[in-house]
Amino acid sequence: MGLLFVIIVVVIVGGIAGWLAGLIVRGGGFGLGGNIVVGILGAVISSFLLPRIGFMLGGGLLGAILSATIGAVILLVIVKVLKRA
Repeated sequence: MGLLFVIIVVVIVGGIAGWLAGLIVRGGGFGLGGNIVVGILGAVISSFLLPRIGFMLGGGLLGAILSATIGAVILLVIVKVLKRA
């Protein structure tokens, strides 16, 4: 796979995951660019956290989106809690 293809997939997965996380965590939407960043950071968080608790979603595009969404929700909840403090 080419690097450009990988970057495009990462951006699409990040955008979808960030958007879904924004829907789940009310008030967590940050626009298209922010959603992509939140989704990518969520993917990083979930790739670190989920295997350590024994939770595996499988491979493929759907698994990547679900995993990144879980991480993005965690990130948005943490940001929301920190904003209130």
